[in-house]
Amino acid sequence: MTTLPTVLITGASSGIGATYAERFARRGHPLVLVARDQARMELLATRLRAEAQVAVDVLPADLTQQADLARVEARLREDASIGILVNNAGMGQSGAFVQQSPDSIDRLVMLNTTVPTRLAAAVAPRFAQAGQGAIVNIGSVVGFAPELGMTIYGATKAFVLFLSQGLHVELGAKGVYVQAVLPAATRTEIWSRSGVDINTLPEVMEVGELVDAALVGFDRKELVTIPPLHVAQRWDGLNQARQGLMSDIRQAHAAERYQPQA
Repeated sequence: MTTLPTVLITGASSGIGATYAERFARRGHPLVLVARDQARMELLATRLRAEAQVAVDVLPADLTQQADLARVEARLREDASIGILVNNAGMGQSGAFVQQSPDSIDRLVMLNTTVPTRLAAAVAPRFAQAGQGAIVNIGSVVGFAPELGMTIYGATKAFVLFLSQGLHVELGAKGVYVQAVLPAATRTEIWSRSGVDINTLPEVMEVGELVDAALVGFDRKELVTIPPLHVAQRWDGLNQARQGLMSDIRQAHAAERYQPQA
């Protein structure tokens, strides 16, 4: 009988992370749950052990703390059973850019960009050497939309998309699958933690629908999965336009419109 790889999921105490845990447990995968709230993870772990008959480890960690982050990195490097990393932990942004404190900026950027990068870096060498493994990075469609005014949050999610695409370029040929999942507004606790009443939003996707759609993309080995995008050709067109832009860049000289006028 084939042993399924263990899935390590960050931000696993609620919302998207907890739902990923449920879905992978139903598929028969052992789990390592990572989040700050140990009590909630223990309750989830107990339920999933009983319902899915899978092994579930709980690894409490505040990933914005260096010692906790290092412990999770060590687990990813040393536990050869872990074959899937779901980089889900993240936080939102409350208020405009000029209202952000240095500490809040540091924490948001750390959790949304540094943490997924460090965890991917911890596990990628082992995956590449084994010729298999998967990294799932949870981004956001806000990374496409500076006009929404969520400047720092959107910038971190644009980073997640670029990171995922770059990792695919470097690791795809070595057998490592990297998926970026880009939700829109989803019914999770990130909104209340950011000071936003989710009931004021006109359209919100339920978390189960979001994760189920993301897993359809995962099974298809999509590189970028955007569950709320109903016209897939929009993404294809954006990607083609980006490649066209790059083909028009000639770096030896500035474009004619920037040349000094005689």
